[in-house]
Amino acid sequence: MPVATKGKVKVAIIGSGFIADIHADSFRLMPDEAEVVAVASPAEYEPEKLAKKFNIPRIFTDYKEMLAEKDIEMVTIGAPNLLHAQMTIDIANAGKHVVCEKPFCMTLEEADEMIDTCSKKGVLLMYAEELFFTPKYVKAKQMADEGAFGKVYLVKQCEKHFGPHAPWFWDIAKSGGGVFMDMGCHGIAFCYWFLDRPKIKNVYCQMATHVHTDKTKGEDDSICILEFENGAVGLIEDSWARRGGMEDRIEVYGEGGVTYADLHMGNALPTYSEYGFGYAVEKAPTTKGWTYPVYEELWNYGFPQEMHHFARCVRGKEEPQSTGEDGRLVQQVLYAGYQSAGTGKKIDLPFTPKNVRRPIDLWLNPGK
Repeated sequence: MPVATKGKVKVAIIGSGFIADIHADSFRLMPDEAEVVAVASPAEYEPEKLAKKFNIPRIFTDYKEMLAEKDIEMVTIGAPNLLHAQMTIDIANAGKHVVCEKPFCMTLEEADEMIDTCSKKGVLLMYAEELFFTPKYVKAKQMADEGAFGKVYLVKQCEKHFGPHAPWFWDIAKSGGGVFMDMGCHGIAFCYWFLDRPKIKNVYCQMATHVHTDKTKGEDDSICILEFENGAVGLIEDSWARRGGMEDRIEVYGEGGVTYADLHMGNALPTYSEYGFGYAVEKAPTTKGWTYPVYEELWNYGFPQEMHHFARCVRGKEEPQSTGEDGRLVQQVLYAGYQSAGTGKKIDLPFTPKNVRRPIDLWLNPGK
């Protein structure tokens, strides 16, 4: 365990791409609890660019060398999915707290080993699910908890765009699946959290590859239905096949009310430009014509609040709101979702098949 009990938490980041940039920027936006002191990424991904952008003093091309730095207390993982488990185990064995990006890992066996190692080493294992911290979504849950909607019977979460940032997402050997693995994990966690973590009875999922058959064997569109023990239903829609930029929203229905939260349309400037401009919103393919540029994007997603919370957990000021156990639960639902899509049947939980290399194999080869 780190020995420091006060001062800013010393943070290191593994990765130098899109999500690593978000992690670094999030700590910059809320700097009172933590500071990023190191970044590690293979040389071909040019970690020095991230370091220069955010004034990170130490650069490594091997994350294991970075873990030898004694002052580092917490490490965030922004690497491809197939690396999450081994990195988490290595970080824990180095005595440092772990923030693991979604999805948690590739298999349930990996999830169990990650949780067990961190427990034995006495370090926190925190699952980076920013929807638990998204201001609009937090407000919606607060209203629900206060009884605004009465008994909630349906929660919907939707995230759609035209495809991911980096090439490895399209490679199912590295990602473990397509859009359901990449973004369905958000919706699973969100519905579970919003409804106060009730037992999930069963999972039904439909998926297909409509557009990107030239890039991936993974699905680029998915619909998932969760049935909860308390009678509520979660409906999760995800797509890499939606043109026109990012869509990210929720709907909550109760016998006494309803609420809608759209992360972008309520935080955008309707804009027309003949010429285009630098940046509108994540995944927007162009800035010519009508666009909806957003402001304070990371804040409205909840990333700075998430990382601020994790740093406070390291200092014992708060209890983790998103843990390895949450990541494992999501992993089990991902398994069930792919199995459901492969067989056309509802899958009851718990669902713990053995010898699964990648969740998507349960869709591609459901009988094996």
